[in-house]
Amino acid sequence: MRFARTALFASALLGFIAVAGWKLVEPTGEQMRTFANSFISTLSDEQKSVALMPYDSPQRVDWHFIPKKTRKGLVISDMNAAQRTAALRMVRAALSEAGYDKANKIMLLEGVLRELEGEKSNWARDPQKYYVTIFGTPSNTKAWGLSFEGHHLSLNFVCRDGRIVDSTPQFFAANPGTIMNDVSGPLGKGTRVLRKEEDLAFQFVNSLNETQSKQAIIASRALKEIRFAGEAQAIVGEPEGIAQANLNAEQKALLKELVDLYVNAVANGVAKQRSDLIEKDGWGDVHFAWAGATKPGIGHYYRIRGARFLIEFANTQADAAGNPANHIHCVWRDLSGDFHLPNK
Repeated sequence: MRFARTALFASALLGFIAVAGWKLVEPTGEQMRTFANSFISTLSDEQKSVALMPYDSPQRVDWHFIPKKTRKGLVISDMNAAQRTAALRMVRAALSEAGYDKANKIMLLEGVLRELEGEKSNWARDPQKYYVTIFGTPSNTKAWGLSFEGHHLSLNFVCRDGRIVDSTPQFFAANPGTIMNDVSGPLGKGTRVLRKEEDLAFQFVNSLNETQSKQAIIASRALKEIRFAGEAQAIVGEPEGIAQANLNAEQKALLKELVDLYVNAVANGVAKQRSDLIEKDGWGDVHFAWAGATKPGIGHYYRIRGARFLIEFANTQADAAGNPANHIHCVWRDLSGDFHLPNK
């Protein structure tokens, strides 16, 4: 019964946003500030003491996607309906429609996990166990931040001078990667929240000829996990894999389509900033690296590295029902500095 209530809450939210008269025009830092202050105005003093932290708090860069009994910020389950609506409107403003849809479904997957794991679960799976934190005072001049985080989801934003100036780390995950069992709730059998992130990568790696594959495939066994998980910055070495300059036209288009899935998870203006930086740095030196199997059901991993971005994807763990390589983690990092901090 509790799952039905929480699933209804999460699945209905997008529909409410669409029909309640909210005009989701191109988000800016100013709009984020308006939504943040609207959310803050709904909170009690006790809730403010949990949801609001100084901008320079060490917790601002303390992120992770693993299950935790508690996290920084105010959990959705401790909010009333108006507060939940205000909080999630703020998150929605920072994301694209596609990005918010993924976040919404990742929250709903907690209900699926609870059903699949049953009494075996070591964690309280709950679609409302996601936490909102505002760092600093929402302003059109000074820097302030927003974190929305829970199991398998970590979204982090910084606004300054009326603009969203950083939007990383951006982490999405899916367990199960494919729902292979009949389950109750709005996500049915066959649902794949991160389908394109996986299918396009398989399509790309399997389009490579023998010479290209030798450059692109860096290991026969997949890395068990994305690198730099929970670290404030991703400190990378030299790029590995095949350079975009060594691809044919069709492969270049596939690689761009794959990168754009990560780029376009955020609001249009922020996504354009990301795209413009890639164009400025040049696509020719963007590298794609693969490790592991080149077909589903066996562990596989890829990374895409540009001058100022890093994408990583890992699918190596079994799902809650024991199906192998059916548990996805993927992330977008800003190599010039996550959390709007210089990467030294």
